[in-house]
Amino acid sequence: MKIYQEKDYDALSRRAANLISAEVIRKPDCVLGLATGSTPVGTYRQLSAWNQKGDFSFKDVRTVNLDEYLGLPPTHDQSYRYFMQENLFDKIDIPFEHTHVPDGMAADPEQECRRYDELVRSLGYADLQLLGLGRNGHIGFNEPGDCFRKETHVVELTQNTIEANARFFENEAAVPKKAITMGIGCIMAARRVLLVASGANKAEAVYRTVCGPITPQCPASILQLHNDVVIVGDEEALSMVREAGVEICR
Repeated sequence: MKIYQEKDYDALSRRAANLISAEVIRKPDCVLGLATGSTPVGTYRQLSAWNQKGDFSFKDVRTVNLDEYLGLPPTHDQSYRYFMQENLFDKIDIPFEHTHVPDGMAADPEQECRRYDELVRSLGYADLQLLGLGRNGHIGFNEPGDCFRKETHVVELTQNTIEANARFFENEAAVPKKAITMGIGCIMAARRVLLVASGANKAEAVYRTVCGPITPQCPASILQLHNDVVIVGDEEALSMVREAGVEICR
């Protein structure tokens, strides 16, 4: 596990974008696992700018997103399909059919989970999986629980997650209570994992991810078992691991 500290959010975003663009240049037909949430927005903005300059192309890249709210159509401005179109896909030269997000409107969510697992498997899993980090240690929508769920599954969102996401909705009551999320097995099958974290409110989650016991109570702690994980954080997010004496790259 390598940990890179950047001064602030903009520098963090550039570092993460550098790592992703290097993967695309190295393997133009790579599979990228992508995340939503506020932290990756700057990374997507930087990737879009470089793509528009002609530095590299996404035309042969395939993407698989981690999750989607149940009950939100792709046209809803808080669906994750909408988020990805607005923040990345509509700004780069990737064909729409190369982008994959779970179907939050599937008539049979359990069948959709099985379909999505098979899709990710058929692509050979992600060459690079981008992750954000929840304040409770969740990755994707894999919430704290009694076990690590290997497969794509329907999850009931915790109150912590609902409260954290309420700022994106009209009010807390409007936040969907369930989502489809890629399981820990698909995430861990990625060749490389890139986790980004920003802000003091993520410091404890980063610490538990890196220094705590491997436990489903902090789903991200499973990353300690992956052989190629890069964490990019700003000074505030890495404050607790820095104080613990963990080696940090500059």
